Order: sequence, then C-alpha cells, then structure tokens
Amino acid sequence: MSRVEQFGMHLMIDGYGADAALLADAGYLRGLLHTLPAEMKMHAICEPQLVEVGPMNPKDPGGLSGFVMIAESHLSFHTFPKRGFVTLYLYTCQCGLDRAWAVARLKSAFGLADADVFIQERGMRY
Repeated sequence: MSRVEQFGMHLMIDGYGADAALLADAGYLRGLLHTLPAEMKMHAICEPQLVEVGPMNPKDPGGLSGFVMIAESHLSFHTFPKRGFVTLYLYTCQCGLDRAWAVARLKSAFGLADADVFIQERGMRY
C-alpha cells in the first residue's frame, strides 16, 4: 500500500497600503529576492530577476516584477508603487513551512498596512 501525502502549497498575498518608495526601490527588492529564500529555509537555484515594467494601462501604472526560482519551487512579486499595492506569490513543496511566520515576514518586508492572504494546498494525493 502506497503512502499518500500532500505535495505543497501556494501562498498568495495581495498587499495594500505599502510605502510607494519601498515598492519602487530596485536595490531593496533585489535584496529581498536574495535573502528571503534562505530565511524560509529554501534554496535559490538561479540568480533572482528584477524587471522594471512601465505603465501598461490605467489599471496597471507600472512597477517592478521580481522572481527567484528555488529548489522548492519559486517566489515572485509584482509591485505597483503608485497604488501602494503588491502581489506576492510563493509556491513551495516545503510542507513544514511556518505559514503564519511566512505571512508575517512577507507583510513586514513589503511594509503592508493590510493584506488579503490566500493559501491553496497542492498535490493532496502525492
């Protein structure tokens, strides 16, 4: 009989009320992409990528998008400094991640006043 276990989770945060200067600070955001994986006991397997994206339409006034691939999957974000808004996405196969700590750390890192947090379990029959 094979053992069934969960594979991982998606952690998604929509963050509000962030400082616009922080969300536009490429050096700071690049630093987060370098340090957050290790803080979460994960392992970066490529150099983090950070790209400035200009205004696309009235809904999207531009910002910075960041991504780092980790052995445990990936971490990404999209900032919208003019709106004080950021979307964060962590997909991990690390089932032992302290979710409350991870949410608090990400909210703190981006200086969020408020956030909607979504967690979706993955691979429930892995």
